[in-house]
Amino acid sequence: MTAATPTKAFPVSTKDSARAIQTSTMGSTLADVLERVLDKGIVIAGDISVSVANTELLNIRIRLLISSVDKAREIGVNWWENNPHFSAQTQSLLESNRQLQERVESLEAELRGLRSLPPQPVKTSDPALDSFNQELLGI
Repeated sequence: MTAATPTKAFPVSTKDSARAIQTSTMGSTLADVLERVLDKGIVIAGDISVSVANTELLNIRIRLLISSVDKAREIGVNWWENNPHFSAQTQSLLESNRQLQERVESLEAELRGLRSLPPQPVKTSDPALDSFNQELLGI
């Protein structure tokens, strides 16, 4: 067996520590970094493509924006303000939509009933027009 040789720790001189690279996050807490990201915003973009023999089978585009609400509004991203799923008006819109669907179904049923009735001749004051109407209706 071979004995492991001890390694010597070399102390870092004050000269080397003074030349250390300063980074923007050095000494920052997670809260500081998060505040900076939310204030400035960050965009992550990527494309994923799956191909077999030059035939594209799947293409996924990923776009992610991380920012504060104020910063998003400032750059014109405010889709959540008008989306009914994120609005307090969701229930009233859903109820209104249900009522409209019921009314459409009722009108469609009435229209089907009217279409199933035999055609009725239309009487006018002009006998020539009456005969023309009857000829058109096949009566």
